[in-house]
Amino acid sequence: MAQPLERQELMTEEHPQAIIVTEDLQRHYEMGGEVIHALRGIDLQIAPGEYVAVMGPSGSGKSTLMNMIGCLDTPDDGQYWLNGKLVSDMNDRELARVRNSEVGFVFQTFNLLPRANALHNVEMPLIYAGIKRKERLERAAAALARVGLGDRMSHRPSEMSGGQRQRVAVARALVTEPSILLADEPTGNLDTATGEEIMCLFDELHAAGHTIILVTHETNIAAHAERSIILRDGSIETDERMRTGSH
Repeated sequence: MAQPLERQELMTEEHPQAIIVTEDLQRHYEMGGEVIHALRGIDLQIAPGEYVAVMGPSGSGKSTLMNMIGCLDTPDDGQYWLNGKLVSDMNDRELARVRNSEVGFVFQTFNLLPRANALHNVEMPLIYAGIKRKERLERAAAALARVGLGDRMSHRPSEMSGGQRQRVAVARALVTEPSILLADEPTGNLDTATGEEIMCLFDELHAAGHTIILVTHETNIAAHAERSIILRDGSIETDERMRTGSH
């Protein structure tokens, strides 16, 4: 049920600095006649420009929480505000619109179109957004240059290394100028040295002011963030600010 307008305004006044606010976020699934409580009342605030690592064992609720934050799923109970918008009550069409404009996704498996070159892969979100071709290509080229691939725009994924493919994925996430970057195990398919290069890229993006939420099970990857949230059994076990932040 939609929140009254005064309730939405109250939340904006209560959390004027927060880009993400969740209150009592809950999600459950039924599997084989058993109810699985994936999220058990998550209360969370993330400010613009924060770099947050979300960790936890398998089944802790990491993926479910990321699906909520990324507007890929809605809660069974509780509220979620993204950039002042009460997205927990939105329908699928509204969620898609917010997701495409507010969230930049970076996945472990890159999720690139194999037959398309880097430039076309990066411009895809702008096609969905209805941006005209000239502006699309300019913005896609700028995003690729930003991640150090200005000379690889015509290359297909099969013609690039794993690190280069992930840089294309980062450029695609940046091209819509989203409010948050959501990275799900972004180094999972990369060797250690290449993974560190990608994390240095995220460090640079954070330094430039981007809000980054990183899901990982690796402590050395999480160490790049300035804040660490550990989930266990659908609840926040710890939420700590790191002293040094990113490397």
